Amino acid sequence: MAITSALYSGVSGLNTNSQAMSVVGNNLANTNTLGFKGARTVFSDMLSSNVFGSGGSSQVGRGVNISKIDNIFSQGTFESTASDTDVAIEGEGFFMLKEVGSDTAFYSRAGAFRFDEDGFLVNPEGFHVQGKPFDANGALIAGDPKDIQVQNTGLVPAKVTDTLTMNTNLDANAEVLPAAPAFDPANPLTFNYSASTTTYDTLGEPHLVTLYFRKDAADNTWNWNFTAEDDAGNPLGDGANAAPRGQITFGQDGVLNPPMPDPVPNPAPAGVNGLGFIPAADLAWGNGSADTAVSITFDTTQFNSASTIISQDQNGYAAGNLTNVGINGEGIVVASYSNGEQVKISNLVLAKFSNPGGLELVGSNMFVGTQKSGPARSGLPGPELGKVFTNSLEQSNVDMGQQFVKMITIQRGFQANSKIITTVDELLGDLINLKR
Repeated sequence: MAITSALYSGVSGLNTNSQAMSVVGNNLANTNTLGFKGARTVFSDMLSSNVFGSGGSSQVGRGVNISKIDNIFSQGTFESTASDTDVAIEGEGFFMLKEVGSDTAFYSRAGAFRFDEDGFLVNPEGFHVQGKPFDANGALIAGDPKDIQVQNTGLVPAKVTDTLTMNTNLDANAEVLPAAPAFDPANPLTFNYSASTTTYDTLGEPHLVTLYFRKDAADNTWNWNFTAEDDAGNPLGDGANAAPRGQITFGQDGVLNPPMPDPVPNPAPAGVNGLGFIPAADLAWGNGSADTAVSITFDTTQFNSASTIISQDQNGYAAGNLTNVGINGEGIVVASYSNGEQVKISNLVLAKFSNPGGLELVGSNMFVGTQKSGPARSGLPGPELGKVFTNSLEQSNVDMGQQFVKMITIQRGFQANSKIITTVDELLGDLINLKR
């Protein structure tokens, strides 16, 4: 009977609008949830009844049902934070996480990460964040993403100085010194210019090494020598009559002639212009450390300007304590130590799906992939997978004003369908009263 069908159409409207109200309620409940993606309810009609009349066959709907509940993956706004391990994604990517002891990959937009007691980078639920680790030379290791862990949470070992680069200018108008007296580090009249730098032995103890430059009688030619603080094996210990350790020559344009090879070899070969070498036997510190040779690159010019140090660099450092671990703008986890060293630990890996709407919600701001979402495409942050921002967190993308409007329309829909039921009930009452 048609009047009874109208009753069930009203019931379907009540059920569907109730579900839609649950979706709105969930959206509003998560307005402050990090990385939350709101959902919407898509209604569809139910058309399943044919009615035959004088004009032919017609169709009558039987009510409404839910076609799908879609997750809306629009970009959320960013909140600035004070934590160096808070990260937000601008783009369509997801952070990759794994549970301890499981190979199942989870995906999330919430980047409120921290380090646990074992040095693993984790989310608040303890899932390990995935990344590409770096080797000892700062190069990414090929292979699948792995748990991000800072293993050396104590002292970072010292590194001995074995290369030294001096970027200087030697004054082209400097006086040419006579052959006598010979070079003596204690006599400033026997050299034109000196420059010092701190180097480190195998134990991480610092030592001051000073390079001396003496302009030779030949045009555009300079001799160099050195002294080393605390060096028991330094041949200049007697302070006089030391032969030059090397020679640097310049062209008429003030640059090295012949130029240094590119790339610069290490250790420096003998007799190459612009390269110097101090043998290990001449660097005996006498403190129990191993003797280590030092290769020197003289990135030097000879212009009509005062002799000066532009920059100097050496590759050694002392032992240091871990002071901070943060994530930079490239998504690289960097450990900073008290000796000034910064060590690259791992690079965050992001994942992207061709159909993110097919992801399955598993709670705690996480999703898992399904056949509908398609396989994940993972890689480093960038234009394709998304850019990361440190000291930031992505907020929920729920628009409260829009949700309240939906709440009003759903409420009116629910009232209209309840009115259908009460009206049909009155009609059925009138029908029953026909017998009286």
